[in-house]
Amino acid sequence: MSKNLKNIGVVSGLTVVSRVLGLFRDALSAAVFGATALNSAFVTAFRIPNLFRRLLGEGSLTAAFIPTLQHELHGKGREAAYRLVNEVASWIFLVSIALVAVGMLAFANARILSGHEERWYLSADLSVYLFPYLIFVCLAAVYGATLNVMQRFTESAMSPVLLNISMIVTLGGAGLHWASTPMGEMQWLCGGVLVGGVMQMLLPAAALYRRGWRPKFLLSWSPGVREIARLMAPGLWGAAIYQVNLVVIQLLAMSLNDSAASLLFYAGRITELPIGVFAIAVSTVVYPLIAEHAAKGDFRSMASDYLRGMRMILVINVPAAAGLALLSVPIVRVLFQRGHFSAQDTHFLAPLITLSVLGLPFFSVVSLTTRAFYALKDTATPVRIATLSFFVNLGGSLLLMHWLGTAGLVIASTAAVVIQCVLLQILLSRRVPEILMSTLAPDLLKIFVGALAMSALVGACWWGWLEGRGLRADLIALVVLIPAGTLLYGAVLWVAKIGGREEFAALFEKLLSRLR
Repeated sequence: MSKNLKNIGVVSGLTVVSRVLGLFRDALSAAVFGATALNSAFVTAFRIPNLFRRLLGEGSLTAAFIPTLQHELHGKGREAAYRLVNEVASWIFLVSIALVAVGMLAFANARILSGHEERWYLSADLSVYLFPYLIFVCLAAVYGATLNVMQRFTESAMSPVLLNISMIVTLGGAGLHWASTPMGEMQWLCGGVLVGGVMQMLLPAAALYRRGWRPKFLLSWSPGVREIARLMAPGLWGAAIYQVNLVVIQLLAMSLNDSAASLLFYAGRITELPIGVFAIAVSTVVYPLIAEHAAKGDFRSMASDYLRGMRMILVINVPAAAGLALLSVPIVRVLFQRGHFSAQDTHFLAPLITLSVLGLPFFSVVSLTTRAFYALKDTATPVRIATLSFFVNLGGSLLLMHWLGTAGLVIASTAAVVIQCVLLQILLSRRVPEILMSTLAPDLLKIFVGALAMSALVGACWWGWLEGRGLRADLIALVVLIPAGTLLYGAVLWVAKIGGREEFAALFEKLLSRLR
């Protein structure tokens, strides 16, 4: 397991860099554009290619592609596996080109539909610029998944770093220097997305090239391609449901006012930080392992790796949720409150973060549980549960948004993901009886006790000493209270002998020995 922990550490470390750069990018865009109609139009427009990315790239395709490529690689060798990579990449390139052409044409003519508020037309205009991003990121997903099967995770984890750097440079450098209007600055930002997409595609492709792969355009309908298509077909909706939910909620937020979509986006970005840093990293590393165990029929080993992965996810995300809820106000003030992002925007954004993090541990687990079903080549069950979650989200949003505004959208989304998580776990335990959630109960208790101790320390210091004392107090809260709370939480888990403690200790000792 130490090798897996090392891989998780690599992915998590690079994801930390990506998320920090992403927060800097968001802080920059908030300062330049504020919570305005133009910014809301951008975050909504950017959801559209990301929806299709989940449909064709990182979602159902990856879920179907990895088990099939595992069989091809171990059964027929690397040459056959590389041929399958070229076949899949060729089909993805063709389909994405067609989608981009249709999407750009449709959005370019959106103003034919008159009578809507200007922010809707701005979103359509920006969608025309952003749609080609879909081509690059879908191909990047194919190449990145191939590297993951070969136990190479660095390039895939590094890919989002390049996107964030590109967007920061184009907006903070070229945009602010050469653009004379907000729309000009926004066009530079959109250009940064496209350049970042190209770099996201080239990085894993270059890594594969160094390992012997050579790109070829192969539109053959081989047994491997047919198997992937068969597995993808029922899973398209299920794999994209998260992005579909985001798009639907984003559109509902756009209908409320000029700032709602921007505020909802920033709340999501803060909440996604611990998910992206660790939960997705764990799922990325654990998925090829449980897929391999499932392919061999070794369900005991599959259950063992799955439960270890879940414990790792919860160890990080339960205290992260508590910390984000307690310190939402200083976090928003330090990250965003400058330039065109006002104190009033902070007043509306902080409660949205507090509400969002209630579902953080559940959402973190959903990613791993869904991949466990995919490892079993069961794409139907996640589709059914995801569909139920979608309608809970949609119905709750339509009901609550008129009473609670943007907060109602967040509450509905949180309720939907909790229901999705619980139902998926129940059904997975029935499918693989070796997965006994009761074995995690002692560790869950230790996690909650540690999170409670951390919350007591952080809450007492913030409300009793720092709250209302200005920016310096906000910085102290982030720089001092977060590490202090983390150390206390870690100490509680260590004393309580949390499961996996020895593995972390062995990895830490190994790292220290290398530094000597």
